[in-house]
Amino acid sequence: MTDVTSSTVHPDELLAIVQATHGQPFQVLGPHPVEVGGQPGIAVRTFQPDASRVWVVPVDGSGPEVEAKRVQEQGLFEALLDGLTPGRYRLRVETGGGAFEIEDPYRFPSNLSDFDLHLMREGTHYRLWEQMGAHPMVVDGVPGVRFVVWAPNARRVSVVGDFNAWDGRRHAMRHHESNGLWEIFIPGVGIGQNYKYEIAPRAWDTVLLKADPFAFYTEMPPKTASRVFELDGYEWGDADWLAARKQGNALARPISVYEVHLGSWMHVPEGGRSLSYRDAAARLADYVAEMGFTHVELLPIMEHPFYGSWGYQPVSFFAPTSRFGNPHDLMTFVDTLHRRGIGVILDWVPAHFPADAHGLETFDGTCLYEHADPREGRHRDWDTLVFNYGRTEVWNFLLSSALFWLDRYHFDGIRVDAVASMLYRDYSRKDGDWIPNIYGGRENLEAVEFLKYLNTLAHKEHPGVLTIAEESTAWAGVSRPVYLGGLGFSLKWNMGWMHDVLQYFSKDPLFRHYHANTLTFSMLYAYSENFVLAFSHDEVVYGKGSLLRKMPGDDWQKMANVRCLFGYMFTHPGKKHLFMGMEFGQWNEWNHNAQLDWYLLDNPAHKGIQTWLKDLNHVYRAEPSLYEQDFQPEGFRWIECHDTDNSVYSFLRFAPDRADFVVAVCNFTPVPHEGYRIGVPSDGWYQEVLNSDAAVYGGSNMGNGGGVQAEPVPWQDFSWSIRITVPPLATVLFKPAR
Repeated sequence: MTDVTSSTVHPDELLAIVQATHGQPFQVLGPHPVEVGGQPGIAVRTFQPDASRVWVVPVDGSGPEVEAKRVQEQGLFEALLDGLTPGRYRLRVETGGGAFEIEDPYRFPSNLSDFDLHLMREGTHYRLWEQMGAHPMVVDGVPGVRFVVWAPNARRVSVVGDFNAWDGRRHAMRHHESNGLWEIFIPGVGIGQNYKYEIAPRAWDTVLLKADPFAFYTEMPPKTASRVFELDGYEWGDADWLAARKQGNALARPISVYEVHLGSWMHVPEGGRSLSYRDAAARLADYVAEMGFTHVELLPIMEHPFYGSWGYQPVSFFAPTSRFGNPHDLMTFVDTLHRRGIGVILDWVPAHFPADAHGLETFDGTCLYEHADPREGRHRDWDTLVFNYGRTEVWNFLLSSALFWLDRYHFDGIRVDAVASMLYRDYSRKDGDWIPNIYGGRENLEAVEFLKYLNTLAHKEHPGVLTIAEESTAWAGVSRPVYLGGLGFSLKWNMGWMHDVLQYFSKDPLFRHYHANTLTFSMLYAYSENFVLAFSHDEVVYGKGSLLRKMPGDDWQKMANVRCLFGYMFTHPGKKHLFMGMEFGQWNEWNHNAQLDWYLLDNPAHKGIQTWLKDLNHVYRAEPSLYEQDFQPEGFRWIECHDTDNSVYSFLRFAPDRADFVVAVCNFTPVPHEGYRIGVPSDGWYQEVLNSDAAVYGGSNMGNGGGVQAEPVPWQDFSWSIRITVPPLATVLFKPAR
């Protein structure tokens, strides 16, 4: 039996410390004023379960070292010091393995200011990442890490990790009861060390082991611990890019997005592993610059347990996946693309999160981040949990996450996934499986307000960034300003256009004239939103077939159809978005476990599609008429949209001065037409700028010999017209010579 001395605190409190049930361990551990022999003094208490002896050792000459007495047999020690202050001290601990000195984490005061606590309490601390999570710092000359976590319904929270044998008794945290925050500064913890929070729920007998919701870095999946990381220290080189981003109207610029799943874009030949952030930086920048895209959009790279979710089921909303490197590696990736003049958009997922045990689900034993009622809190389709947008702290958490990626990683925008599922309470639910809002409607009013505030805040804090909604319903004003009653997004994916145009192109050209309205319908609503024309990863998975395989006909016709489709896409009003692999006509559906089929580029036909897309991008960026008035009706005019018998359609795209324009002609059948007349706005020589049927692209090489001369023959409400050769299954662009 170990000798035990009586303590200056009640034995029940000592027992609560060693059993890790005390909700306020700082009330017992560390230095506390007491009476010693009738005189005021200080009691220093520490829990050292492996120690045989413990001393309090002053480090500033404030007094002699004092041996602590064991006051609880499981390893709680107390030293009584004379005087009103203990000064700075260390603990010398003797175990069976020898003696060593350590800092006492319970001698350090709270590092959270009253102002920070106030902002967090009211939900207006939009830089929460600066306070929450694990932050390396020096306190009173001592290096260590401050940990802060929100768990309002826990009775005890501890930090556990490599540094304390994952023992929840050793570093129980200070509770800020008015905020539900728990905090502790642990001396000696270093960069790269693994940790989690051990949480004892009030109503549960067991404890939870949770990853840090604000972790900046994590273990490599399938391991699930958070890792201490210092975000500061990376030297950015993109100041010119960021300054230029703030200037002008982003929506009047060319936007051509290359959507990338980083793990399957390209693999390292040796061993076939995915490229790291650093590996991919220069290679992707070179490729995207050559291809003429303006932006790269990354499928979600927030840490996610299941690789097959492609990142759409994130657990960590502040940590990039460690599969490709550490946070500074990701900063290098973004910085490299910026230095090459390429923007980077992040796919961001605030709609839901998975129910993995180490994640946000019942984080403190209660439904903290999610709704308790499954009619509100669970997505039936994905078996994931829905954020409770009506809760101040959850609202603040998600707003901070969005701003974090824009601020610390310099992303140029966020594409918000699954917006439709956020807007509607009955999204993909049967009758009786959803709860109406307070007015009896199906709209998720809290989510609507969240999205409005998200967009307002993002554009205020980071002028020039893009917020893009993946929204598939007829909700009005998604990309209209909040002050005009909209949701405030910069852009919205045009899911209707994507669906209609793919349906049209899937038809045998012989029957396309029966489906003309499918093709032309988009112009009836083209200016109701700021649209992005997107062919995304969603269209080449789950048995839908690759873009090339969606096309009818033999191999030549399939490839001609794809080239024609790209030509139509790049001349139609709206910004552009293309998933990787489509640009060279990949035959196979996308497989996230394998790299793209780059070997296809040895085939001239596939190389031709890639070259066509490259030339389209460069012409698109060079011609203001193709992008400056994407969202104004003045930027577009049909020349002929009624030639359904031939399935030949022609139209004009105008720059703001209207003297600068491009003529686009699309033939959606394999029947060529010679001497085909179309009206044009003015006299002059019309240069054939691009022709998807050119031999260099894999076409039949029908064309117009470089261009045609306008004739004073009135046609289609124009005073001038041109007679052209319209190649089969082709898009041809003309521009008056200057």
